[in-house]
Amino acid sequence: MAMDEQEAPDLGQEFADVFQAIRNDEQNRDYTERGIDPLFTAGSHARIVIVGQAPGRIAQDTRIPWNDKSGDRLRDWLGIDRKTFYDPQRVSIMPMDFYFPGAGKSGDLPPRKGFAEKWHPVLLARMPEVRLTVLVGNYATRRYLHLSSKDRLTDVVHGYRAYLPEYFPLVHPSPRNQIWLRKNPWFEEDVLPDLRSRVTEALR
Repeated sequence: MAMDEQEAPDLGQEFADVFQAIRNDEQNRDYTERGIDPLFTAGSHARIVIVGQAPGRIAQDTRIPWNDKSGDRLRDWLGIDRKTFYDPQRVSIMPMDFYFPGAGKSGDLPPRKGFAEKWHPVLLARMPEVRLTVLVGNYATRRYLHLSSKDRLTDVVHGYRAYLPEYFPLVHPSPRNQIWLRKNPWFEEDVLPDLRSRVTEALR
């Protein structure tokens, strides 16, 4: 079930200047002129950061990140409810691009190059209490884990312990990955229980 508009997560005042700087950036001029604001959540006391791909059309239209079936599955994987997920003082949602990049032939277009490299460090510098960064999908894992083109996401997720305790790589929770989940039962049997345990510990 989609959240109501009034339930959209509130961005803390300590990040208002960053929000405005992103709006005013020439790279985002087209979005700003159309009345579209950057979509992310952040809080100075956040313990977990979730780095995904980019907002989808539904997320952009409702101003609520992960406001779809993929978000429902991700929250189930993490073992947290919507209230916790959308509390910026507990969980920061920081995609690789803060704007919907548009639709392609086989899904949404990729995040714009250079966006995360420019704005993620600015936000992370204001979140000193982060204990765990969850990397969701191919774009986030490749950026943060400095993977080569030869590295397969399946292998990275299977070997997730190599990136702990700072990072926890995941496949995307999209319904399109249902076949992948069936082919890789170890993910639900071994990876998810550890993920939920570490999320619980990070939020304490």
